[in-house]
Amino acid sequence: MDIVGLFLVLAAFVGIITIQSRISQTDQRVARVERKLDLVLDHLGLREEEPRMDEVLALLRNDKKIQAIKVYREITGVGLKEAKDAVERMG
Repeated sequence: MDIVGLFLVLAAFVGIITIQSRISQTDQRVARVERKLDLVLDHLGLREEEPRMDEVLALLRNDKKIQAIKVYREITGVGLKEAKDAVERMG
């Protein structure tokens, strides 16, 4: 492999790392904004009702935590850790 090819591979690698870092930072910012928005909604006494949240609560009452987390993820689209934390707060 010549020097130009090696340089292109290295440049692509650095570009991918940079993009992943920016995506991670953006995800963290969005999560902070969502938490702040939730606090504002709670302070105002407003709550967005999720259509299947009662299903999550029923699963928790029946000691089906893993299924409750799965349903919560389907409803909200959050990641596994966020869903687990949210379901644990509910229980």
